[in-house]
Amino acid sequence: MSTRPVTHRKGSIWRTIQAVSWSFVGLRARGDYEKDVEQLNPVHIVIVALVGVLVFVGSLILLATWVVGK
Repeated sequence: MSTRPVTHRKGSIWRTIQAVSWSFVGLRARGDYEKDVEQLNPVHIVIVALVGVLVFVGSLILLATWVVGK
């Protein structure tokens, strides 16, 4: 584990989005997971995950509205 405090971890936003996306799919290599634990800020992961959930639910609602409307 890293000795850096959680709030001082500097992971890129792109790496955070990738980690959350792979988590949604359920596929993640163990080595990549361990790197994410050491490098990414958990607060950023939670924020990206919430945005991802909102986008996913919104797209499902739009798709259902579009299908029912036809």
